[in-house]
Amino acid sequence: MAEAFDFFQAWLKNPLRVAAVVPSGKALAQLITSEISPDTGPVIELGPGSGVFTRALIDRGIRQEDLALIEFGAEFAQALRLSYPRACTLRMDAARLRTADIFEGRPAGAVVSGLPLLTMHPLKSAAILRGAFRKMKPDGAFYQFTYGPRCPVPRKLLTRLGLQAQWIGGTLTNIPPASVYRLSQIQSSH
Repeated sequence: MAEAFDFFQAWLKNPLRVAAVVPSGKALAQLITSEISPDTGPVIELGPGSGVFTRALIDRGIRQEDLALIEFGAEFAQALRLSYPRACTLRMDAARLRTADIFEGRPAGAVVSGLPLLTMHPLKSAAILRGAFRKMKPDGAFYQFTYGPRCPVPRKLLTRLGLQAQWIGGTLTNIPPASVYRLSQIQSSH
């Protein structure tokens, strides 16, 4: 209950940055992390907020040392550092991800995003996606949830960045209901 209240207060301070009134639910956390295992390799989480997805990643066997938590909110970043002391928590804008020094240069296997891409300027979304894919293995995947009826990354932007999106599921038990998409690089066939 305290976590939900803190989240609501953060939303009141900056509704466009936080974008949800309550933290994501357990069903959404399980869905967005469903394809991730210890074999995936290090995982970057963008906008972890109160750590709902972080806990789900750890439940899936991802070690704290293999987590990079990129959080802009000072209160959330401090709480994440206390809750996950062995994870790399960086308080920064996710659009600057390409400049972050994480995992001693090892590429990540996945990015899990809690960022409100739908409310962001397309240039900022593009910077976030470019940075994320620069930090990942070529076959890495970017997992994004949305409350909207379609992928939160416009087809035009996906095409420009050489990405494809696939719907991996939805949950009606989240408040509000949400869907998850996997974004990946289009592999050339030559």
